Amino acid sequence: MRALIQRVSRASVAIEGGATASIGKGYAILLGIGEDDTEEHAEKLWSKISKMRIFEDENGKTNVSLADVRGDVLIVSQFTLYADCKRGNRPSFAKAAAPDEANRLYEYFTDLARKDVDHVETGSFGAMMNVELVNEGPFTIWLDTDSL
Repeated sequence: MRALIQRVSRASVAIEGGATASIGKGYAILLGIGEDDTEEHAEKLWSKISKMRIFEDENGKTNVSLADVRGDVLIVSQFTLYADCKRGNRPSFAKAAAPDEANRLYEYFTDLARKDVDHVETGSFGAMMNVELVNEGPFTIWLDTDSL
């Protein structure tokens, strides 16, 4: 499982030109599900993300967690995090999970976040979405459960 986490002052997602979900200060998480991922991977990844201390304390040091700032979370499914660009110019997405399983694990990950965070918004799995955010810092973290 892979996640691109951005510390944001605000973020939103418009789904197929219609409904919009938005958050204030917190994390925008682009989440990719791989073909071998399981609920255990989702739990491991969320545990790491939820405990990260990447907000600044009163001394300007990144020493404060999402819970400490009472931050929000926006989670958007992103199968393209599994792009393989080794051959040719057209990425392969063969290592991404099948849609039904990816959606199940995306929902599971979102449920984990909702247990810890008061305000969690999501995109719509498989839909065309426009994501807007203000990356605070900028501060961006790449996590892959194969490396945790």
